Amino acid sequence: MKIAPGLIGFDIDGVVADTSEAFIRLAADDYSITIHPEELTDFMAEKCLTCSPQIISEIFDRLLKIPLEVNLRPIPHAISVLRKFAEAAPLTFITARPDPGPISTWLEAHLGTTAYAQSRIVATGDHDGKVPHIRRFGLNYFVDDRHQTCNQLATEPDITPIVFSQPWNRGRHTHSSVASWHEIRQLCLGL
Repeated sequence: MKIAPGLIGFDIDGVVADTSEAFIRLAADDYSITIHPEELTDFMAEKCLTCSPQIISEIFDRLLKIPLEVNLRPIPHAISVLRKFAEAAPLTFITARPDPGPISTWLEAHLGTTAYAQSRIVATGDHDGKVPHIRRFGLNYFVDDRHQTCNQLATEPDITPIVFSQPWNRGRHTHSSVASWHEIRQLCLGL
């Protein structure tokens, strides 16, 4: 069974935006700290990395406030798949970011004006505050990289979480998962 594009929503960081790549790159370029992707074994980076929590906070603050300036990149193939989905239905993004402004600008820059015009973006400021928005937009599926969020969604009738596989969620859930945007496209369009 295919998932209609209008029934699926997306988290942004770790699903659409390659936040871990940007974090690792900024740590290396600006702080001379080498971090390998497999070291990010916890959603809260300060729990799994030995570098200063202040440095971690500074990097994430830049990713939140100036994503274009720090060259936050999309996850491979996310943009082409989202543009295809936007031809069929509005795109819905629900993020725990506190301010929608910077990531909205980032999305428009990457999606382009046409697909962005078909987008709904909600910044909850809370990882656990996504359910009311998922319901408000009539979504039945939600893709998130945070397994705790997916665990919460799984307790809701008529909402099916899909975990976007990342080092910090592997082996920590029993939900359906995808490892790429090719897999998301396959789920929805069968292509």
